[in-house]
Amino acid sequence: MVHGQMRAFVHRYPAVHYATRQIRIRLPQRLGGLNPAQVPPRERRFELALPRRAGSGGADRSSLTITAPGDYRVARRLHQGGLASYEPETVACYLAALEHTRPGAVLDVGANIGLYAALAAARSRRRVYAFEPAPRIADTAQAVSRDNGLGVEVVRLALSNHSGTAALRISPVADTANTLTPDTRTQLGRVLVRVETLSHWRERAGAAPSIVKIDTEGTEPDVVAGAFEVLRRFRPWIFCEVRPEHGAEERLMALLEPFGYCWYHLCGEPPYPLRAVIVGRGPDPGQRMWLFAPEPVPERVWHTARDWYRALGTPAPQV
Repeated sequence: MVHGQMRAFVHRYPAVHYATRQIRIRLPQRLGGLNPAQVPPRERRFELALPRRAGSGGADRSSLTITAPGDYRVARRLHQGGLASYEPETVACYLAALEHTRPGAVLDVGANIGLYAALAAARSRRRVYAFEPAPRIADTAQAVSRDNGLGVEVVRLALSNHSGTAALRISPVADTANTLTPDTRTQLGRVLVRVETLSHWRERAGAAPSIVKIDTEGTEPDVVAGAFEVLRRFRPWIFCEVRPEHGAEERLMALLEPFGYCWYHLCGEPPYPLRAVIVGRGPDPGQRMWLFAPEPVPERVWHTARDWYRALGTPAPQV
């Protein structure tokens, strides 16, 4: 009874769960430590195989070298299951967009280790920027670019609807859950980071965005709100995570409708139907990525996306 109550308490509070796991990683099994198979390595270094599609450019590069701390979630999933195990619908449509959208820069906003930025640099000749405000994670994104000779510019900046500074809340659950959102979730700490609007950054950088990926753990509408000049002038394709929290769906529709954007839920094999409304809570809670396109997506783009989706194959078995 007591053991069950303690387990429930530990899992109820993420900070306690995190601290307990860190202790168990260091303890021998006879004292309650984790099985060695459950302990993440201090560092992961592996080759991530890239898909090939007949007629696509960049076929000479068959893989990316990924080096990241052993407990990073994206690196772990890629290491265990390959590229097919991580948002295959979005990856397929993103690769298709690289082929079909007009020339211009690619922006990976909320880049984490910079997977989407690395894919863009490996499969196109576009200028690529990876926005990641968490210092240690930005270092990893920089290392991925450097180790593969990709030339991605890592921008240590958070994008939002204002400029200045803000507290980035560091999650005890996963490196992918750090957020600027002011909420009551338990946190390991805060890091003061620079914040800027996408429109102001673009003016300084002189970039012409054509594709923008946004995954910022709840502040996606703020990123879009700070990008009005970019939407009006450049009309980029936007790949965006939509979370069913704080009215994000309604805010995104209100922000995008004046610009005539169309929205598609990336769920299952392409093609995807044009949606009348944006909904963050779908039948599969893991499928939260949407495509916001400045015009209806042509059939040729869906055909390419379907080819990429099939080229990704199935995830490798989890270990």
